[in-house]
Amino acid sequence: MSRSVLVTGGNRGIGLAIARAFADAGDDVAVTYRTGEPPKELTDLGCLAVRCDITDPEQVEGAYKEIEEKQGPVEVLVANAGVTRDQLLLRMSEKDFSTVLETNLTGTFRVVKRATKRMLRARTGRIVLISSVVGLLGSAGQANYAASKAGLIGFARSIARELGSRNITCNVIAPGFVDTDMTKALSDEQRANIVEQVPLGRYAQPEEVAASVRFLASDEAAYITGAVIPVDGGLGMGH
Repeated sequence: MSRSVLVTGGNRGIGLAIARAFADAGDDVAVTYRTGEPPKELTDLGCLAVRCDITDPEQVEGAYKEIEEKQGPVEVLVANAGVTRDQLLLRMSEKDFSTVLETNLTGTFRVVKRATKRMLRARTGRIVLISSVVGLLGSAGQANYAASKAGLIGFARSIARELGSRNITCNVIAPGFVDTDMTKALSDEQRANIVEQVPLGRYAQPEEVAASVRFLASDEAAYITGAVIPVDGGLGMGH
């Protein structure tokens, strides 16, 4: 049976791959995007594209109402939307720090809280948060991003304890370096230096992250909650 799935930030990169994976499996998929226009691929897949800035509570509420009207209450939530404002600590502004925390952590709080209202009534649900290996091992110049992504882990495990008795699971995926437009913009030297740190010696493909997300949302993963699944080629081992 198809489920109602929401992927925040599902218009490109990892989020688009996740949306594609659920749509290919026959689920009804909605994606949020903040700016520009959603890619034609989403329309071709039959996905519902909803403009929503997750830093705005009213937009979050409006997005959920549209999704519930068009494809039913969200049964699977993938909180993927996020931003970066990289800078060394001494040069990082208050705005650089607060913008990243407001989007990556507080924004996730908003979309999860809204989804769980209906999940609690249904006594079932799957929540997957997209964190990062950076949230586990840190990264110079990314104190704001690392803090936000580490915060998702504590948040997810608290939610897992709160909602487990209602058959609602909450897990975390922690991707490493993924082959997206963002990483393709790096120089060949930068890409080579990154790959040297990865035991498997390559970048992840977005589809590999998406496969792990789909597994955590499946019946086969019904007894997994509060887990952090690294999809990082071994980069974060020991963290």
